[in-house]
Amino acid sequence: MATIIEISSLQHPGVEVFSALTERQLRNTLEPAKGLFVAESPKVIHVALDAGYEPVSLLCERRHIEGDARSVIQRCGDIPIYTGERDLLAQLTGYTLTRGVLCAMRRKSPLPVAEVCRDARRVVVIKGVTDTTNIGAIFRSAAALGMDAVLLTPDSCDPLNRRSVRVSMGSVFLVPWTWMSDDVQELKAYGFHTLAMALTDDSVPLDDPRLKQLKRLALVMGTEGDGLPKNTIGSCDYVVRIPMAHGVDSLNVAAATAVACWELR
Repeated sequence: MATIIEISSLQHPGVEVFSALTERQLRNTLEPAKGLFVAESPKVIHVALDAGYEPVSLLCERRHIEGDARSVIQRCGDIPIYTGERDLLAQLTGYTLTRGVLCAMRRKSPLPVAEVCRDARRVVVIKGVTDTTNIGAIFRSAAALGMDAVLLTPDSCDPLNRRSVRVSMGSVFLVPWTWMSDDVQELKAYGFHTLAMALTDDSVPLDDPRLKQLKRLALVMGTEGDGLPKNTIGSCDYVVRIPMAHGVDSLNVAAATAVACWELR
């Protein structure tokens, strides 16, 4: 049976995971087994629970305990549920809980690249993307449009950042993902052809029929401003562009990923 704890102060022990801890502290890179993340809204929390993530504590408005959060509470077992006045919780989290509930959950140990790639035929590689909204949107497109996995280089944003999880609508829990080295050539050892999305003189259009014939391909996406580094582009098997109209040179990285995932699924 869950324990309901009424709070009347922002300093109440146990709620720091929802307010005081930074994303870096939550991630706890020194001791990954102790790392946490925060999922928001019953729908997203249910997706995380279905994926096997362990809940640690909940924060929700009192009116949602027997309302929107009820089904979540029933699944979470004996964990503390912090509740209080709406204004106090808004001060605690920095915004009004429009979806009624936050859940602190324990992170899983990162999967080996070999395990994530073993049965995959289509993967997205995120290289140096640090915008949390873009990360969440990329995961949502990758999951929805049939990609088998997502790989991130160390200079990319954490997919379990609170905003990334929220923007992805829980898709970060639906598609296998892990961290890889900065060298995309690593994927060639697993039988992948690498496709750098970039604007170069020798790029081929996204609908080039040769691309769909590739049995295993890795779609490499870079930042919006600088794009992919030249050494990354040079190490890939193909450089690919999305044909543009009306003088537009490129799309937002999240939109470009969605288009590429659809075409190459």
